[in-house]
Amino acid sequence: MPSELWTFTLDFYARPGVEQACLTLQASGANVCAVLCGVWLSREGVPFTQERLTQIRQLATPWQEDVVQPLRELRTRWRSQSKGDQDWEALRERLKGLELDAERELLRRLEGLIRDWPRQQVFDADTWLDELAGDAANDNHDALQLLRVAASSV
Repeated sequence: MPSELWTFTLDFYARPGVEQACLTLQASGANVCAVLCGVWLSREGVPFTQERLTQIRQLATPWQEDVVQPLRELRTRWRSQSKGDQDWEALRERLKGLELDAERELLRRLEGLIRDWPRQQVFDADTWLDELAGDAANDNHDALQLLRVAASSV
């Protein structure tokens, strides 16, 4: 059964410009699953707090570093090597599927963490995005602004 956060993430990621903005932030070190979770939290009316930020990072960072990132790095490293080799390319595609599964699992875990956080009538995408993008936000103002605009129309 798909989670609400996963479904939201797929819909939001498909909006114009969002995929590229996320890839830009990811290339600068942002945990895009956490960033997208922040957009969802703002849509859900969950106010930002430092304690919640810490909880998200404590859950998301190890999963990102130990599971998602190694799969992504191997898949990326195999990009040029697999050209023209159908078997190698098929393995690379399986890695891509595993990477996506790992991201889905991270979002499922995040949703479990935040399930009982109280909702209010607030929309605070700016703070969630700035904080969850971390240092990647410093050099990628355009990507973050695109996500802000897309989040405001959710």
